[in-house]
Amino acid sequence: MPTGALTSHLDVAQVTLYAFWIFFALLILYLRREDRREGYPLINESTGKPQNDGYLTIPDKKIFRLFHGGTTTSPQPYRSEREIKAKPATNHPGSPLIPTGNPMIDGVGPAAWVQRQDVPDLTYDGLTRIAPLRVATDHAIDEHDRDPRGFTVYGADGVKAGKIRDAWLDRSEVIIRYLEVTTPKGRNVLVPFTLSKIDQGKGKVVLESILGAQIEDAPKLANPDRITRLEEDKVCAYFAGGILYATPARQEPLL
Repeated sequence: MPTGALTSHLDVAQVTLYAFWIFFALLILYLRREDRREGYPLINESTGKPQNDGYLTIPDKKIFRLFHGGTTTSPQPYRSEREIKAKPATNHPGSPLIPTGNPMIDGVGPAAWVQRQDVPDLTYDGLTRIAPLRVATDHAIDEHDRDPRGFTVYGADGVKAGKIRDAWLDRSEVIIRYLEVTTPKGRNVLVPFTLSKIDQGKGKVVLESILGAQIEDAPKLANPDRITRLEEDKVCAYFAGGILYATPARQEPLL
């Protein structure tokens, strides 16, 4: 037999090739299972119930130890914790959802939010990551920038939406994340800084994603000096959803 042959019909090169094929098939199976730790099990659009994806595709539960204490498991069992106030446009899978109420408040479409943990995000040393300047007194707005506190806030329709009470910064990124606005009815709500158009010359802020009166329906914080991960998702979803849902005209085609 030639050098490297194991039998008259099998040699080392063949065994190596077959071993690689088996390894690669198992690697693909492993990766396809691991990428299903988030967003699975899938929900059947017709019945609204979780569909059985089989034991080959859904991984076993894995426990993750969190940095600041506690644990979480993944994948997690399906939980239907709130009613989705929308209905499919047709009975076909993948059909778009049509809101049945106020989508900005109900959290539908671009205004949808995720059921995140109702606890604040923390920095490496255990401080609340997002905090108002009145709490994070070791930070301040640069003297070369104009302080937006006291600026008047207007909606996309030019209607007054309130005045800026404070600015909330991200301690980890050292940037402003939210502007705290006192509305005409005396509510204090947070507005995403990235959705705020600041006119320093005129001392005003324009919220182009919502109308002036709609700021009264913005999500409220349970604690006036901190925001949780769940509250962040709701706040950002509300104002981002207004880009489509603030007026009926925004939901129509341009042509």
